[in-house]
Amino acid sequence: MSTVQIAIDGPAGAGKSTIAKLLADLFEYTHIDTGAMYRAITLKAMRLNVELNDEDAFAFLDQTTFDYKDGVLFMDNRDISKDIRSREVSNNVSLVSSHQKVRKILVKRQQDLAENRNVVMDGRDIGYNVLPDAAYKFFLTADVATRAKRRFLENSKNGIHIPLEDLRKEIIARDKFDSNRIHIPLRPAKDAVIIDTSDMEIDDVVKTIEAKVREEDKHEL
Repeated sequence: MSTVQIAIDGPAGAGKSTIAKLLADLFEYTHIDTGAMYRAITLKAMRLNVELNDEDAFAFLDQTTFDYKDGVLFMDNRDISKDIRSREVSNNVSLVSSHQKVRKILVKRQQDLAENRNVVMDGRDIGYNVLPDAAYKFFLTADVATRAKRRFLENSKNGIHIPLEDLRKEIIARDKFDSNRIHIPLRPAKDAVIIDTSDMEIDDVVKTIEAKVREEDKHEL
């Protein structure tokens, strides 16, 4: 039986990763959070004290390994899932992910991870770049205020305390950067289903996507 790929894209704070993980659990698929991979590279670059503006400084990517185990990202065989959620990483990941060389390498790694397995993959360019042949594509969005509040609650849960207004400004800045970068900007795939989650609970979004996938009935789930 052929594998199934579900692509979920959207801006920061739209709930992509949370919803993708729930869908992966629901369908018993592998969840691949590509944003976490860019965060991981940003974290490693900062730890190596490389110049983040210098695209050629990321040669260390060739010696960097990634794997997902039970939905947890491991880089170089270490669980870095909590370390990558720092404010410093959040404020620099858009810059790092704008480098063409970085994106080219990570896109290939993401495609390799999705090969020969059923996946729910989320990010900013999955539907039209990483998995352009995915059977199911969704683009999640929400207004800035809602996304900032969600990020605030998520941070608080993880012991990270950043003022709500600061998060709102950071999300606006990141939206602008991600949507206007030269290489693979944030945008929905032409055949993606766009879902505004501003007034929706997480479970409602999951049920909406689940219903759409089952309605398509292109694969045996």
